[in-house]
Amino acid sequence: MGVIQERKRKKDGKTTYKAVIRIKGYPTMTATFERKTDARNWINENEPQMKKGKHIKDYEASKHTLSELIDRYIKVELPKRKPTDHQKYKMQLEWWKAHIGKYLLSKVTPALLSECKIKLITEESPKPKGDKKTRSEATANRYMACLSIVLSTGMKEWGWLEENPMLNVRKYTETAKQDRFLMPEEIKKLLDACMSFDLKGDNYNYETYLFVLIALSTGARYSEIHGLQWKDVDLKNKQFYFLNTKNGENRGVPMTETVVKELQEFKKVRNINSNYLWTTKDGRKLIDMRVRFYKVLETAGIDCRFHDLRHTVASHIAMNGGSLLDIASVTGHKTMQMVKRYSHLTQKHTAQLLENTTSEMFSEVLK
Repeated sequence: MGVIQERKRKKDGKTTYKAVIRIKGYPTMTATFERKTDARNWINENEPQMKKGKHIKDYEASKHTLSELIDRYIKVELPKRKPTDHQKYKMQLEWWKAHIGKYLLSKVTPALLSECKIKLITEESPKPKGDKKTRSEATANRYMACLSIVLSTGMKEWGWLEENPMLNVRKYTETAKQDRFLMPEEIKKLLDACMSFDLKGDNYNYETYLFVLIALSTGARYSEIHGLQWKDVDLKNKQFYFLNTKNGENRGVPMTETVVKELQEFKKVRNINSNYLWTTKDGRKLIDMRVRFYKVLETAGIDCRFHDLRHTVASHIAMNGGSLLDIASVTGHKTMQMVKRYSHLTQKHTAQLLENTTSEMFSEVLK
């Protein structure tokens, strides 16, 4: 039921009118006006909506800022995600806090988010790559997707929002990048650069070298290698176990003899403060190995992405006679459709296989 309370301000003696709506089972809503008519109109407008339960989320949205929502997500929900996501999500969410964190959730509109979308690709990136100083459209989309997850959580689980405004903001169209794989001479150049680049810190160069070596011998994703713990490294049976991968499945990938030897040495100087392979000295957080990788690329004079190391492994498997099924079992692609991009590299092997098969089939006919 809505009531109006008449009050006089001590400061100037002016009369104000406090409108109060109380509905059983819901928090009390209040608003103050200088005119009694405005207070009555406010009650008449909001009380019916509140009785239907529709205005509650709007009320919550007018109580909390975007920063409060992000902080709660980082504290409550982010620890539930993979550790490899923590640093990336925090960085992206801090950007949103810095730009529009002070806004009430009720004021975070698609129009406001669209302005931020433009800013994402026009301002200078904190991690420029080569000559490109601004973020790519793909990176901007990742920032938007990250905030969208937070807004959806606020809407569905906490009731702070009526709807997710990010759903009404169009994402950038991403230009598909051509698959690139490294040839043997480039691989040698890259690994040499990992060890020769003058980097600061204990084991810095060696960690970088080993990280890239594992990528080039397993075809694993960055997140899979980045999230490795020592319990996932089976030196006795020469297997990596990649758990909770991008496609939701676990898989084992054999280790090469070279990687086994390098890991045995690395284990002697491992960081005892953490179960993870790639951590800071205190063991509290994972190292951003991508930063190191792109520094090494500059030294080596090679133009590629970290993901291209995955393409490199798949391509060389194909060129050495492996089937599409072989590629999928190593890289963890969930569907054969995803590995068809390598089919042209297996054609020579397939042609030879067919030639050998038909020769045997027709051996009696051709005598």
